[in-house]
Amino acid sequence: MNLKTRLLIPSFALLLVSCTDDNPSTLIDTPPITGVATYNQNVKSIIDNNCVVCHAAVPKNGAPMSLVTYDQVKNAVLNRGLLNRISLENGNSSLMPQGGPRLPQTTIDVIKKWEQDGLLEQ
Repeated sequence: MNLKTRLLIPSFALLLVSCTDDNPSTLIDTPPITGVATYNQNVKSIIDNNCVVCHAAVPKNGAPMSLVTYDQVKNAVLNRGLLNRISLENGNSSLMPQGGPRLPQTTIDVIKKWEQDGLLEQ
């Protein structure tokens, strides 16, 4: 096995387990956006890393909807209160991600900026 393969396999395994970490001290702050926020550039990775565990193509754990496409996430912001749910304080039973911890404020601010910038896809 070459060096590249030996490094790639553990890196991939680490990526898989890191998506399930709910320790607030290990949440990654998303840097502020200086330009226009778009779904593909700024929001998709936040949703994929924090929401799709339950809001998959076939929702799990009682999730009422899927959040795997641009249109689904846009609809959740416009009509389903996504920003309100992720902005609640820790300990609130309606906080998303379910059971918390609350996303870092800078991460929430990225989604807010996306909404303010017009919910652009590209």
